[in-house]
Amino acid sequence: SKPLSFRYCIDFSPQVATVTEYGAFIKIPGCRKQGLVHKTHMSSCRVDKPSEIVDVGDKVWVKLIGKEMKDDKLKLSLSMKVVNQGTGKDLDPNNVSLDQDERKKRTFRDYTSQKITLEAVLNTVCKKCGCKGHFAKECFMQPGGTKYSLIPEEEEEGAATAEYEKDKKTSLTDDSSKKRKK
Repeated sequence: SKPLSFRYCIDFSPQVATVTEYGAFIKIPGCRKQGLVHKTHMSSCRVDKPSEIVDVGDKVWVKLIGKEMKDDKLKLSLSMKVVNQGTGKDLDPNNVSLDQDERKKRTFRDYTSQKITLEAVLNTVCKKCGCKGHFAKECFMQPGGTKYSLIPEEEEEGAATAEYEKDKKTSLTDDSSKKRKK
């Protein structure tokens, strides 16, 4: 069998051996090993079913894009999307798009569990509406309009509710004292 010593090379007449839901195994002439073309490397467009792209026995142009030893077995990664399927010409001779694909895979992070926090809150009180965090010239409150405030953080929520209740009681006692004075 032929040793595959190059990191990236093009093989000229490989044939599709089997097609799975995640890609196609390619029989490489002169080599007992088969390589996998993952469905993400079959086309520059999204591929849901590899069987819609290739069939068993099809001759395809592939590029060796990686090899790895796993459980004492050599695994070959192949790509069809970086090779012109009509001529066999390497569409990515400097491996720029392959490096970009690898970089995208490495830099992906799951941000769903992280909260968005606003660090830069202006430590001032608006003279127009009485809310924190902005100046009167930046205030959008209309005179006599509805007053809105920010939603408190979860840990501040209990304290804010207690403060609201206290303000409500204070305003009720203020109203009743005004009525008595008349």
